[in-house]
Amino acid sequence: MYGKTRTGIGLPAIVDNDGILLSKNGGGIYADAAINGRLFCAAMQTPTTTSTTLNTSFVGLGLCNPTGSGKLIVVHEFSYACTAALTAETLLALATTTDSGFATDIVPRCCRNGYATSIAIVDKGGTIVAPVIERIICTLGQGADSVQLGGLAPNIVKLDGSIILAPGRAVVTDTTVATGAVMQFGYLWEEVDA
Repeated sequence: MYGKTRTGIGLPAIVDNDGILLSKNGGGIYADAAINGRLFCAAMQTPTTTSTTLNTSFVGLGLCNPTGSGKLIVVHEFSYACTAALTAETLLALATTTDSGFATDIVPRCCRNGYATSIAIVDKGGTIVAPVIERIICTLGQGADSVQLGGLAPNIVKLDGSIILAPGRAVVTDTTVATGAVMQFGYLWEEVDA
């Protein structure tokens, strides 16, 4: 049995005395994608408010794969945090929509810093078409600034590639009520050939 390096050089596999293949951890589950320039991220730099649920006048954070990109966007993580008390209790979800109405607000960053450029559009708001809720993330509570209720701490939701955006599709944040300008969001995704 033989293996290959990333550059295509063939090497024999090494096994222990019991015939078990010996391998080395490559640095984490996203390391290969990051090393090869396929892993990207985007996060809000300042807090934002959100729109009401399934609103076509979207406000929050959207990740869009534009029509004709030739890539699939495989969403690995979604992150969120509240910087202060919400104006009302709300349900936080992710919804999908088309790529209509998206414009670049945040420039995606390659996780191998400066190595590659993303095809994605990351937008903080616009007019979108018929969003549909795909994942319920959590309930966010309401309380004084000093009281931590569901969401004040930063949270990372492992999606593990369970949302895949084909060209012409997007994912956006969705809340049942507007939160006030206290929310920050982020995405971690991989771009692979369609």
